[in-house]
This record gives sequence, structure tokens and C-alpha cells, in this order.
Amino acid sequence: MVGSQFARYAPVTGRALVRLLQACLAAGALPASAETCGGAGAPCEIDSGAYHISVPEGPGPHPVMVFLHGFGGRAEALIRPGGTSKRANERGWAYIAPQGLMRPNGRGSGWSFHPDWEAQRDELAFFDAVLADAAKRFSVDPDQAVLAGFSIGGSMVTYAACARPDQFVAHAPVGGSFWRPHPDAAACKGPVRLFHTHGWTDGTVPLEGRYLGERDDVTFHQGDAFYAMDVFRTQNGCQQTRPSSFETGERFWRRRWEDCVAGSALEFAMFPGGHGVPPGWADMVLDWAEALPGGN
Repeated sequence: MVGSQFARYAPVTGRALVRLLQACLAAGALPASAETCGGAGAPCEIDSGAYHISVPEGPGPHPVMVFLHGFGGRAEALIRPGGTSKRANERGWAYIAPQGLMRPNGRGSGWSFHPDWEAQRDELAFFDAVLADAAKRFSVDPDQAVLAGFSIGGSMVTYAACARPDQFVAHAPVGGSFWRPHPDAAACKGPVRLFHTHGWTDGTVPLEGRYLGERDDVTFHQGDAFYAMDVFRTQNGCQQTRPSSFETGERFWRRRWEDCVAGSALEFAMFPGGHGVPPGWADMVLDWAEALPGGN
């Protein structure tokens, strides 16, 4: 179960917008989808998109992991039996899988994350609306929400942590980070609570990124995950670039920065594998989230 410390120290900044959206939904100012929505084949529809959700048994409100799929992904596939949603539910967490928009060129669904690229949707506003709608329909607590994602979903999480670190209690990207041109550290709002996970042999999104080509005068070049950690170290006011502690286990090699401003949290984990969400990731990240330090 989620520790009381996690609930106590959830960030307060940014809640007002979610609460306002909840009030509008309750008053009928925003359209509502069927109360039976959320499962496989039955997305919850809102004005700006759709999402799927799985909620644990027992009384709530439950903390929630919002997980963003990778390029071309389908949100409903993330709530299949046996996935990370199952493990989150077993631990008392609700699990929300928003659906990315289909690209205009029909090349798969994705997220509008890079500030230099044309956006199809204001994704951060979409996440606010998803949380507000889910709070109205289900027993979930939007003030205890962690944003996670895989591949370009992980990139979306990283940019969200940069732009609005207070929107979620914490951010947990997997196999995805900034793209080039990298943002300057000054462009991010910080401090953040972020746990990045990456495969040591990832060839799809290598740790250092890779060049993918150009289209419509836009250069597509994945960024460097190590650079992203330096950005967040700067935003967190860490005293050293060197990690404060290390942990080498059978599944994960972890590096933590703990000499940073109060209330922040920064960790980097690698695993001996490629492009994917590794076994044990959900427990590792939820353990970390439930043990977050107190706020300022």
C-alpha cells in the first residue's frame, strides 16, 4: 500500500487547474463519457482525446500511475492482464493509459513533446483533463499521480518534467528522453522528482541517441540521456555531478543524486537489456515513489 508520507508531501502547485476541471465536469460544463468506460475496447472519451484505466479493488481514492505508450502504441494494450497495470493494481495503484494522437501522415500515434516541432495537441492540458475526468468517474486521487512512459512516451514524460515539474508528484521515463537540439537547463522549471530507466544495449533509442533523418525541414535526432540527467541535476541544485550513491543488483544498476534541494529526487537506472520495459520496473519505481522525500 502507498505510504502516508507519499500522500502528505504531494506537490500543491498546479492542483488548482485539475480541481477546476473536476468542478466543470461535475457541473456538466464539459462532456462526460459513459460511466462504464475505461476497459479494453471501451475508452473514456473527453474533448481532447481518450484514455483507458484499471482501478484496484478496495476503497479509494487510489494513487495513480499515468503511463504513456511508445510510437504507434495503443493505450488499451497497456491495461492487458499481466502488464505493469496489473502490478500497479496489486499494489493499490490505479493505472491510466492515455491515447496518443495519430500523426497527420498516418505514420502511427505519438505525442507532441518537442517545443520546436508543430504540436497536434497541448499534451499537458490533455493530462490535466484526463486526471480530472478520471477523478470524477473513478476512485483515484489526482494529487497522487506519477507520470511514466516508454520510448517516445518517455520523451514526453521528460519534456513534461522540464516544463511543469509540479503537474505530477513524480516522473518516470523508460527508454526515452530529450531529443536534439537539447533544451538548455535554464529552459526547465525544476526542481524535479524524476527516475529515468534505460537499457544498456538499447539500439532503438540508444543512451546517447541516434540520427533518424530529416522531414519537412525538421531534423530528427534522439537526445542523450546523460545530458538530460545533467539538466535535472542543475535544476535540482545538486552539489555534485557525481552520484551520491550506487546500487548494483541482479536486474538494475542504480545511481542516485541526494545532495540536492529539499523535496527533489533524481535517480538513473540501467538494466542489461534493450528497448523495453524490463521485469521488475513497476515495483522499483513504485517503491521509489512511495518513499519520496518531503517537500520544501
